[in-house]
Amino acid sequence: MTPPATLDPTMEALRQELSGLILRHTPAPGGVDSPINGLFLSRYEENVRGMPALALPALCILAQGNKTLFLGDESYTYDPLHYMVVSVTLPITGATLDASPDNPCLGLRLDIDPAEISQLIAESAPMLVPSLPSGRGLFVERSDAPLLDALLRLVRLLDSPRDIAVLAPLVRRELLYRVLRGPQGYRLYEIALANSQTHRVCQAIAWLNQHYQLPLRIEDLAREVNLSTSTLHHRFKAVTSMSPLQYQKQLRLQEARRLMLNDGIEAAVAAYRVGYESPSQFSREYSRLYGAPPIRDVARLRASAG
Repeated sequence: MTPPATLDPTMEALRQELSGLILRHTPAPGGVDSPINGLFLSRYEENVRGMPALALPALCILAQGNKTLFLGDESYTYDPLHYMVVSVTLPITGATLDASPDNPCLGLRLDIDPAEISQLIAESAPMLVPSLPSGRGLFVERSDAPLLDALLRLVRLLDSPRDIAVLAPLVRRELLYRVLRGPQGYRLYEIALANSQTHRVCQAIAWLNQHYQLPLRIEDLAREVNLSTSTLHHRFKAVTSMSPLQYQKQLRLQEARRLMLNDGIEAAVAAYRVGYESPSQFSREYSRLYGAPPIRDVARLRASAG
C-alpha cells in the first residue's frame, strides 16, 4: 500500500518496520491478542462494515490502511498519519477499512486504564494541561515520530518475550505520557480527576453499562454521580454525542443483536432481556439503527458470514 506522501522519512521508516512486525505477528486475517498486556494486533484483507460494538478506552494506531468509526451521527477517520484515542466507553456503530489481500489494513490497539492515567499524573511533575470545555470521548490526532518510536519499541518486544515483563510497562507508560502531553491530552487528564464533571460522566457511563436493562430516570442517575440533571445531560452529550437515554438505547440494541446472532435467541426474547417491554417498540428502534427489522437483519448477517 502506498504510504501517504506527507509522511517524513523518519516516520515512514518507523511505519514500515511497524507494518512488518504486525504482519508477521498476525499470520491470518483478524484480531490477535498479544503476550503484552492490553496490546491487540489486527490484520484485515477486505473492506468491512463492522458490527456495532462497545469501544473501551484505548489508543488505536494504523501502520497501513485507514479506518472510519461512527459515533452516533459523527464519523472519525484515522490512518498512519493519525492516531485515535477512545477515552471513555462508547457504543460505536461501525467501521470501514481500506484493505485487500495485497494491501492489508494493519493496526493495533493498546487498552487504557484510567487508573494508569491518574497514577501517571500523580507521579509526574505538573503538566500544565489546559482547562478546556469537555470534548468527545473519542478523538483523532496527528501522530509524531516520538509516539511511533515508542510504539515500535513496544511491538518489538514480541520478538524478545523474556523482556516483556520488565520493559513493556515502561514503554506503555511512555506512550500514555506522550498522548497525555499531546494537543488533546486534556481529554484523558479530565477523566482522571476524581472531582471533575467529566469523571462523573464516566461514572454515569459505567453505571449505564452495568444496568442498561433497567428503567432509567435521569434524576436518579444524576443523583448517583452527584451532578444536577441539567449538568449531567449537557456534559454527557458533550462526551458521548448522545443523551443518557440514547446511550442506553444503543447498549440495549447492540446486546439484543448479539443475543440473536450469537446465541440464536428469538427477537421478542432478546428484547425482553435487554429491557424492552414492547416488542413493537424494540422492532421500530432496531430498524431505525440497523436499517432492517431484527429477523431480516440477523438473517442478512448470517448469510454474509457464511
